[in-house]
Amino acid sequence: MRPIFFVLILLLGILLGVWSIFIEPNTLEVKRYKIKSDKFRGLKIVFASDFHIAPKHHKRLHNIVTTINRQHPDIVILGGDFVKGHQQKSSMPISDIASELSRLKAHYGVYSVLGNHDWMYGGEEVADALRQAGITVLADNSVDIDYKGHSLCLSGVEDLITRRPNISKALKHCHSDTILITHSPDIFPDVPPRVLLTLAGHTHGGQVTLPLIGSPIVPSRYGQRYAKGFIEEGGKQMIVSKGLGTSLLPLRFNTKPEIVSIIFE
Repeated sequence: MRPIFFVLILLLGILLGVWSIFIEPNTLEVKRYKIKSDKFRGLKIVFASDFHIAPKHHKRLHNIVTTINRQHPDIVILGGDFVKGHQQKSSMPISDIASELSRLKAHYGVYSVLGNHDWMYGGEEVADALRQAGITVLADNSVDIDYKGHSLCLSGVEDLITRRPNISKALKHCHSDTILITHSPDIFPDVPPRVLLTLAGHTHGGQVTLPLIGSPIVPSRYGQRYAKGFIEEGGKQMIVSKGLGTSLLPLRFNTKPEIVSIIFE
């Protein structure tokens, strides 16, 4: 190999490393979807998941909350994994995270489920902090929202990795159109068709998406099937967020952090 080619390859590797570790993980995009529904026409939901907030991430978390509020959501839904890593010392204290999340504004409220990292950190502590911040935590239960005379059921299930989610229990009191919130998308095959929309996170979109190949590593038993984006199977609909933070490897490539904005029309 000629020296010039070696130098070019080395420079390309350095540039890709800088982009993947220092630049792309610190970007933030708003991914927009439209869902058909005559009953809830005009309703806007903002969904954010997989924050993974480290001690040094005060500015990033503030920017996330500000960006969500700028969407003027009717409902904010959070998909879990607020903390960073498996140990409390790796994360910003959940009390500080919850304090910043208390700035979220939505006409019909803010709702959340917990993720696997939250339970590894201390699930009850995370849930208590969120509740004190005015966030409703759903764990195999549901709440009803009245939107212009139409009832919308928000249902949330426990984390699939660390708990035993019970979809039937979560939907027990849902007698109207339902949005099901889950940290992991892997429950989707078991979601009944009567659910209007499922929202999930956990996968981070694979964190790395390569041309032609896609995402080589996705934390899902279904591989790339539920890695990210809008998924429709058997008449059911699911949106999987690419999330906001990183896990294991502190990098992202071609998989920008995102919040999800959903408009019903």
